[in-house]
Amino acid sequence: MKPEFRELRLNQIDRSLESFGGARSVRRPQRGWLRAVREALGITIREVSRKIRKTPQTVASFEKSEAADRITLQTLRRYAEALDCELVYAIVPKNGSLKELAETRVRANAERDVRAVEHTMALEDQATHGIQDEIERETKRMLKKR
Repeated sequence: MKPEFRELRLNQIDRSLESFGGARSVRRPQRGWLRAVREALGITIREVSRKIRKTPQTVASFEKSEAADRITLQTLRRYAEALDCELVYAIVPKNGSLKELAETRVRANAERDVRAVEHTMALEDQATHGIQDEIERETKRMLKKR
């Protein structure tokens, strides 16, 4: 992706993900969302099995698979539809925004590069000792280049 569009894309995705921020603190029920929602709605496994045309044993295995992180998105979507629900998923940073995450990664690379150069220069007795300023400059340069 062209560098001038990357920041625009990051901002667009960050805005789209804002509503998912609260989801970070929501923990999945011990037996999984599928079972929790099904039971909360008062729907039996047999009813779900009729709607998605699978055996009750298969439906029960879907619930176990979801609780164990082994279910496919396709199966989740079909099961959600059987509950008259919609599957909504997102990938959100653990902390902050995607833009902050990207900048943190670039800063780490810049710091690694600057410290390597600083070390080499120190061996030649030419160290600059303005390492933090150099890291900041390199970070800005790398962010523009991305």
